[in-house]
Amino acid sequence: MRILLLGLNYSPELTGIGKYSGEMMEWLVEQGHEVRVVTAPPYYPEWKVREGYRWWEYRTEQSSAGVRIYRCPLYVPKRPNGWRRLLHLGSFATSSLPIMLRQLLWRPDIVMTIEPALFCAPTAALMAVLSGASAWLHVQDFEIDAAFDLELLPAGGSIHKFALFYERAIMQVFDRVSTISPNMVRRLTSKGVSKEKAILFPNWVNVDEVTASVPGALPNAYRHELGIRDDQIVLLYSGNLGHKQGLEILPQVAEALRERKDLHFVFCGDGAYRRPLERFAGSLPNVSLLHLQPRARLNELLNAADIHLLPQRADAADLVMPSKLTGMMASGRPVITTAVPGTQLADAVEGCGLVVPPGDVQAFTQAILALADARAERLEMGRTARCYAEEHMGRDYVLRRLEKEMRVLLASGPALEVSEQQ
Repeated sequence: MRILLLGLNYSPELTGIGKYSGEMMEWLVEQGHEVRVVTAPPYYPEWKVREGYRWWEYRTEQSSAGVRIYRCPLYVPKRPNGWRRLLHLGSFATSSLPIMLRQLLWRPDIVMTIEPALFCAPTAALMAVLSGASAWLHVQDFEIDAAFDLELLPAGGSIHKFALFYERAIMQVFDRVSTISPNMVRRLTSKGVSKEKAILFPNWVNVDEVTASVPGALPNAYRHELGIRDDQIVLLYSGNLGHKQGLEILPQVAEALRERKDLHFVFCGDGAYRRPLERFAGSLPNVSLLHLQPRARLNELLNAADIHLLPQRADAADLVMPSKLTGMMASGRPVITTAVPGTQLADAVEGCGLVVPPGDVQAFTQAILALADARAERLEMGRTARCYAEEHMGRDYVLRRLEKEMRVLLASGPALEVSEQQ
């Protein structure tokens, strides 16, 4: 198959959509498919174009796996808000259009695009029509719902109504629309996507790269570098420091537990909330702050934890599914998350950790104490998490199902996963 991907984020970004899109395309090349990617220069989660790239230039790259990558100009605001984000998305939708049209000569079999950014969807759909390819939209986040629900844009007015109309209309033109959790699949159908087109395509983890060691059984470089004693319990948050995460709870909990000398918090990542986190938690003696770490050290970082922390805002429930959860579970450690009962995040963590109400500092603190004082329960939850990751989140397992769906699509058959999702 010839597969053309249009997406704002791609490798070498280390988190979120860029990470998953890069791994997906490289895996497909390894299976013998031809792959091209039209994307932007790497900038996320720092919201700064990475050194070695320029925001205004077009460039072509070839990855070591054989993926041809076309980088297109992108406006990256220093302080992203609702309107600046629209300009940001619009700049890529505009700059990528001529590069996409050049791919008509290549004649792809499938044109795939990723939401965010839904701004790119018309270009992908047009390219599919002109080239005779099948069109595939993959939804990582419901960005329109999130933008208004999280108050990044004013809700309830004519702009909101138009955005919902645009979203509903553009989704209808794709041959497949996938997303990453069953609840998000149901949201797709509520937006007018037919059950025959809506499929489950979850995020994954390479269970050979992220392994599960027994806490304390092996020396850990991060514990040594940060001066954390072997008998201390490490509570780790690692990932994007953004607006959807509800991260303001973390320094409050660390402050509440500063007298517990057996507990140490590690907050690792970059993004819009980095500076506020440094301001609120940087001086606490029980907190260590790290920038986003190289992929080669991910396994060591995740295994430094005894307990993973996964805060999330209540109004982000089922609009996004935290991609970092896959690595947390694969590391064989329990997870404490903030989620409303019945949401996909709450269901995913059941049996693998504890779920508390979003924004409830006291409940989050009590959950930490409950697991910190119950080693046997921590280990059992960690084993359950690892087993779930191996059985349902393994990279090869998930991507082979995607490849199978793509073959069915090209044969114009119904989606294989429909009966399992609804």
